[in-house]
Amino acid sequence: MSNTETHPAESVCGADADGPPPPGIEVITPRDVPLGGPRAMRVRRTLPQRARTLIGAWCFADHYGPDDVSESGGMRVPPHPHTGLQTVSWLFSGEIEHRDSHGVHAFVRPGELNLMTGGLGISHSEVSTDRTTTLHGVQLWVALPEEHRAAGRDFQHHVPAPRALDGGEARVFLGTLAGDTSPVRTFTPLLGAEVTLDPGAAVTLDVDPGFEHGVLVDSGDVLLAGTPLKPAELGYAPPGRTALTLTNAATEPARLILLGGPPFQEEIVMWWNFIGRSHEDIVRAREDWMTGTRFGEVRGYDGAPLPAPELPNAPLKARRRAR
Repeated sequence: MSNTETHPAESVCGADADGPPPPGIEVITPRDVPLGGPRAMRVRRTLPQRARTLIGAWCFADHYGPDDVSESGGMRVPPHPHTGLQTVSWLFSGEIEHRDSHGVHAFVRPGELNLMTGGLGISHSEVSTDRTTTLHGVQLWVALPEEHRAAGRDFQHHVPAPRALDGGEARVFLGTLAGDTSPVRTFTPLLGAEVTLDPGAAVTLDVDPGFEHGVLVDSGDVLLAGTPLKPAELGYAPPGRTALTLTNAATEPARLILLGGPPFQEEIVMWWNFIGRSHEDIVRAREDWMTGTRFGEVRGYDGAPLPAPELPNAPLKARRRAR
C-alpha cells in the first residue's frame, strides 16, 4: 500500500537514547488518512505517530474497513515505489489484486499472507477486485536493517493454518506463537498473528521477553494486560514480559492483530514510501522514482504511476522516539 498523503510527514525512528520504555501499557489512537480512490477510501493509521514510531521493526500500520466499495470506490492504488522495507498485506474480507516490478501477479485474500520485499527498490499496484463488496484488513510495513536494506526484490505467500487456543484461535503469519511457527523469511525477528477471542474469554500467550509487542484491535472490547483497548486502537507493551493476557470483555467475538519484535536499534528516516538513513537517501530515492530508474515497471496495470509528493523545503530532521 502507498502512503498517498500529499504532504507526508517525515519520521526519524530509532532506539530510544533516554532509557527503556515505562512498564505499563501505552494506548495509541489512530488518525484518519485518505487512501485515495474515486471517493477517497480512508484508513486508520497507528504507526508511525509522534507517540510511537516503531514496534520492533514494524514501522507502519494501516487498518481499514469494513468498507462498502459501492460507496467508497474501494482500493485503487496506482504503481508506486518502496525502498528499504517489506510490505505485509492481511485481509479480513475482500480481495486485492497485486502486481509488482518483480513480475509477480497475485491476489490478497482473507487469511492469506502476502509479503513483498522492496530493499533496493520495487514498485507495485493494488486494486480491489470486482468480486469485492466489503474491503477490510490491515497493511503493515517492516523496516529492513542496514545490512539488508539493499536486498533484492522478493515476494512470499503463506496461508497459515488456524491454531486453537483455550478461548480463541490464532493464525501466525510471521514468527512463532502458541507452538506454531511461520515459514516466511524475515530479516529481523518478528511476530505477526491474527488472534480471535471468544466472548468473555481471557487468553494468556507466552511471548519472547526480548520483544516489544503491539495489539491492534479490529473488533470487540479487548483488554491487554488489564488495559482496555477500543477498536482501531493500538496497545503497546514494552520488552520484559514473558506472557501477554488478552481478554474479550464483550458478548461478541473479538479480533486483533498481534505484532512483536526486539527493539529496532537503528535510526531510520521514513518519508512517503521510502525508508533510508538520511535526507540524502530520500532525495535520491524520489529522484530515481520520478526519472524511472531503480524501481522497475509494473506490467498489466491500466493507468499511470503515482507521482511522488514534493519534498519539504527543509532537510528531514530527527524526531525523538517516545520512551
